[in-house]
Amino acid sequence: MKQIETIATGKNYSSVSVGKMNEIIEHELPMGDFTLKGKVFAGQAVGATGSELSFQTLVPGQDSGFLHTHKTHEELYIILKGEGQYQVDGEIFPVSEGTIIRVAPNGKRALKNTGSENLTMLCIQYKANAFTEADSPMTDGTILQEELKW
Repeated sequence: MKQIETIATGKNYSSVSVGKMNEIIEHELPMGDFTLKGKVFAGQAVGATGSELSFQTLVPGQDSGFLHTHKTHEELYIILKGEGQYQVDGEIFPVSEGTIIRVAPNGKRALKNTGSENLTMLCIQYKANAFTEADSPMTDGTILQEELKW
């Protein structure tokens, strides 16, 4: 079973590796009565305080195994490789590399690999309605007048 590896940590940062994208399939996530192969949560490992993130690989023909919703979390699904179908509230649409799907907490969601190669996705989970106009990257970020050191 593949493990998350710590790369570096400091006062204001942490860095981990889940491995190469084609190695995501080697991770296993215990889910109570069963183990979900090909899924790894990384937010806690990296010390994220405002979101959770996970990677998942589905082999051809595999689906996510169940529909699910959330109480307060919105999710962004980013398809990194492969192709498939995404289902939200009974609607089904095609997805492929580069597709991004946002699902509100109450959306009933699932993903299926309908392609001939592995489908790998990144899911970012965060509290819905947490960002305001003041949180815009254009107003929250500060460009520093310091020299880059490589």
